[in-house]
Amino acid sequence: MLAPVEQDLFVVLLQRLRRLRQKRELTQEAFAEKAQVSYKYYQAIEGGRKRDLRLSTLAKLAAAHGISLSELLDFPRPVMTARVADKATQYRFKKNGPKPK
Repeated sequence: MLAPVEQDLFVVLLQRLRRLRQKRELTQEAFAEKAQVSYKYYQAIEGGRKRDLRLSTLAKLAAAHGISLSELLDFPRPVMTARVADKATQYRFKKNGPKPK
């Protein structure tokens, strides 16, 4: 099971992959061939069943879309920071207790 922040990032990544593929009007099979990954493997990725993706696989997917790996993984700040900030606040509160008034 993924942590909440990881889950959010994973969902954003899957949506981005699907949107990029559909924008190019490619089927999953055609895109998998272009990315040099098996159709079943790509189908599992886009379907959310393959969660532990190697960096090399992400690089192949980005290259097949004609973008850099950093562009593929450039997540919007609210997705990354909202829960992280909340967790940090919770941790500080547990560690230090409530602030005196």
